[in-house]
Amino acid sequence: MAIDYIIDFDCAPRQALGNEDILELLKEQERAHMIIRMFRESGDQRPPSEMGFEFTRTTPEGEEETRLLVVQDILDRTEELNKYAPHCANCPANRLRKPYGCAGFIQYPMSGEGEAWLLNQLPTPDEALVWLLLKQGVDSFMYDGQDIAGLRAGNETYFQDRVASSRRLGEFDINANQVFEMMFNVGDITPNHAAILLLFFGGIRRDMQANQIMSLTPAPRNVAITLPFALKPSDDDDNTTHEIKGFLNALYVAWALNVRLHVLP
Repeated sequence: MAIDYIIDFDCAPRQALGNEDILELLKEQERAHMIIRMFRESGDQRPPSEMGFEFTRTTPEGEEETRLLVVQDILDRTEELNKYAPHCANCPANRLRKPYGCAGFIQYPMSGEGEAWLLNQLPTPDEALVWLLLKQGVDSFMYDGQDIAGLRAGNETYFQDRVASSRRLGEFDINANQVFEMMFNVGDITPNHAAILLLFFGGIRRDMQANQIMSLTPAPRNVAITLPFALKPSDDDDNTTHEIKGFLNALYVAWALNVRLHVLP
């Protein structure tokens, strides 16, 4: 299980397959390749047509469903991805420089370390303009985090920690449930919301005047020079932190292209 996302850039693969089918086919393709690797590492050289495995998923009704899948069938279904992959080579949305590098995911369960890292990126009162924007946003849109809290309380499927990380920011407290709500519980993320999130989490520099902040959307033409993406991977990042940085990078690319980021939590 994961939060899936894809930059909603108009391209031949998206026109032919659609965002949700691309995401689903990518997951199936990765699953098939993982099974093949496991078979090969154990010395099994059978062709994919003779490789089978059980796959259990939760239905929309909340029931578990187990099916026997054949790897070759999955490879056949995902062949459409290979057909359109050449279009990805020079695509400006291809942030990972590989086929379908516009897509990504954040795996569940999210770690407490990743939650804490995200909260630590938020502005303090010393960064008055962006801090005030955050405070007003939480109040105006009533980000209370209750929907996320319900997921957290149920079991450890979604979060490793039963208690959300929190941080005091001057006059108010904010916790990871509220942060995840404003990131992942708003549907597709528009360029304007993307710019705000990038400010909140340090994806772009925050030392701007009010008029500059108000003019962030659409992104300036030379955005890669004037407002480069500021969050770099680190060897110290745990998996959740690494994947959240990837999500913020996808937000940055979508904002720079003035398109939405399609999000499936």
